[in-house]
Amino acid sequence: MGILDSIVEWIATQIMNLLDLVTGSVLGALGCDMSTFLRYFPAAETLYDVFVAIAVGFILLNLVWQLFKNFGLGVGLSAEDPIKLSIKSIIFIFLALFADQIMVIILNIAGTPYSWIVDTALPPIDFASFGSVLTVIIGCLASGSVSLIVIILVIIIAWNFIKLLFEAAERYILVGVLVYTAPIAFATGAAESTSNVFSAWCRMLGGQLFLLIMNAWCLRLFTSMVGTFLANPLSI
Repeated sequence: MGILDSIVEWIATQIMNLLDLVTGSVLGALGCDMSTFLRYFPAAETLYDVFVAIAVGFILLNLVWQLFKNFGLGVGLSAEDPIKLSIKSIIFIFLALFADQIMVIILNIAGTPYSWIVDTALPPIDFASFGSVLTVIIGCLASGSVSLIVIILVIIIAWNFIKLLFEAAERYILVGVLVYTAPIAFATGAAESTSNVFSAWCRMLGGQLFLLIMNAWCLRLFTSMVGTFLANPLSI
């Protein structure tokens, strides 16, 4: 069983080392700064101008159409009030043209609590050492070979932590998509018939930013747990 124990312990150590590598890679893509998003998806910045042009065109087209419908009120057509429609169209054209600057302000606001969570000092973490400590503790509690038990626990911990990491990365990408399609979302707010789309986009953006912050909070909780476990394993 000694050879089997050594092999299984080596596998467990490699799994934890791989988890260290994945953690460093994925955490670099998290945050409320879109520089990492643009590094991996540079076309988003180029296509942003296309979305701005489409948004302005949609608002102007809706304005012309609604004003035209005002001439058909006598035959049963319904249309928005031309004065309110004109004011709303001007406002949303302004929002569409300056959507990038508005998004920067929103991301800076959301990035403040995110940076508080990420920059908080926590016990140092080393997943490979975590596996070794786990082996020692289980060895004290159980008789015979414990490496198989350790590798099962290591795989369970690693799998769930990787899922959390990739969920946070997926959330970051979704926030990037919402940010760089913001002009289209602002354009939908100019029309009464599509204003519910704009409201849904606002709720989605706020919800994804909040969940991105909560993902970072959960990752930091796990990191603090592992760091504390390594620092004083007998107290766990």
